[in-house]
Amino acid sequence: MLKQSLSFKLFQKMSPQQIQFIKLLQMTTADFEERVDQELLDNPAIEKGEEELINYKDKKKEEFNNEETINDDYNNQDSYATDDFNVSEFLNNDDNSSFKMTDDYSGGEEEQKEMPMPYQQTFYDFLVEQVRANFDDKDEMELAMHIVGNIEEDGYLRRELSAIVNDLAFTENISTSEEELERILIEIQNFDPPGLGARNLQECLILQLKKKDDYENPNILLAEIILAQYMEPFVKKHYSKITRSLKITEEQLKNAIDEITKLNPKPGQSQSLSTAHYIIPDFTVVNDNGKLSVTLNSRNAPELKLSHSFAETLETYDKDTQKDQGLKDAVQYIRQKLDGAKWFIESVKQRQQTLQLTMNAIVEAQYDFFLYGDEISLKPMILKDIADVIQMDISTISRVANSKYVQTDFGVYPLKYFFSEGIMSDSGEEVSNKEVKKILLDAIEAESKTKPLTDEALMAMLHEKGYSIARRTIAKYREQLGIPVARLRIEI
Repeated sequence: MLKQSLSFKLFQKMSPQQIQFIKLLQMTTADFEERVDQELLDNPAIEKGEEELINYKDKKKEEFNNEETINDDYNNQDSYATDDFNVSEFLNNDDNSSFKMTDDYSGGEEEQKEMPMPYQQTFYDFLVEQVRANFDDKDEMELAMHIVGNIEEDGYLRRELSAIVNDLAFTENISTSEEELERILIEIQNFDPPGLGARNLQECLILQLKKKDDYENPNILLAEIILAQYMEPFVKKHYSKITRSLKITEEQLKNAIDEITKLNPKPGQSQSLSTAHYIIPDFTVVNDNGKLSVTLNSRNAPELKLSHSFAETLETYDKDTQKDQGLKDAVQYIRQKLDGAKWFIESVKQRQQTLQLTMNAIVEAQYDFFLYGDEISLKPMILKDIADVIQMDISTISRVANSKYVQTDFGVYPLKYFFSEGIMSDSGEEVSNKEVKKILLDAIEAESKTKPLTDEALMAMLHEKGYSIARRTIAKYREQLGIPVARLRIEI
């Protein structure tokens, strides 16, 4: 027998407007600009430009925006409920329907200039040019093109030649052999940059040594022998084993190692072929005689407003006593576009407010750093600290911190740079782990390269300075700084 029961469930549900706000919030400045431009193309009810004052007679002014800050708690979802359509809602808000933020968030004249984007030849294009210049035979050129297509961005060919033979047979109906591909690959390995087309690091470095102009140099010859026959002890820095086996002095070994360290382990990522990346700061913090001011990049504050021509169409419809079906359909379309425009403009304004509130709180919390630029002056700070100050959800702060940058008098920093865990010193003062990392980095840079400091020695040094930190924590911080263990830091 079928039984019926009544149950209650409590769950959160985000409205489309809240989802839209979240997506806008986590966008970078460049992505946000692109999103706004796309919205202007898609929705004719949104206009970009300075605010126009249009007075409709006998129309009572109403507030368009309740200016309630959206956060990830979403406690006030009723504010986004869709009510019955009211023509006067759009006609009575001509003054407040545009959000002109540039007065508050102006970035100055220099910020308005378009950043030039230079043409950058890709690594693949560079290789294709060399294939066409070095292969006259059509069949060989086709094989070379296929090999070049398998070379990765760092310059290595990691796909087996046997697999390439199968690819050509099944996809291109071209019959070849590994020996023929090996012959063509040797020619490609003579292309620029040196080391191109290597199957592993060892082959890459040897190829570069062979292309040296002064190949008869004894240091280069010794370096090639070390890489070809003693690669494993060289990588592990077992130098004594190399000197004993080759019967050479430490000075000879040092000269050979100097030649090896000049080589490029990733030839495809050489500076001349790298892709240019630009960071557009979302904020600027200026120190004016000890007073810090925070400015939001004006690209994050576009002038947006509802289209008055759409509103006038609705006013005409409202006054018309004879409403045919065709006109009703047109008005329904206008309503949808105006609703979408209103939601988008609200989300843009809320994004601006959230960014400004978050950055203001970060500057206040890390005031000393923004004044002096000393990393040691950074205070321990987590996402929850800022969330509590501005009364927003931690996930909102996370979205802002993970994708935004600030320009200071000391350089450009990602916002997440200012967040760090706290460590309790012997004096009972809580300090940032960035301070400890800075001390570790300075100690390692100043150490003797013939006898590098071990993790135990670094731990003892920090204990003397009043930081009670375990050895495993030292190892974790060292790895985060990209510093190898003491044995691999030995230099001759």
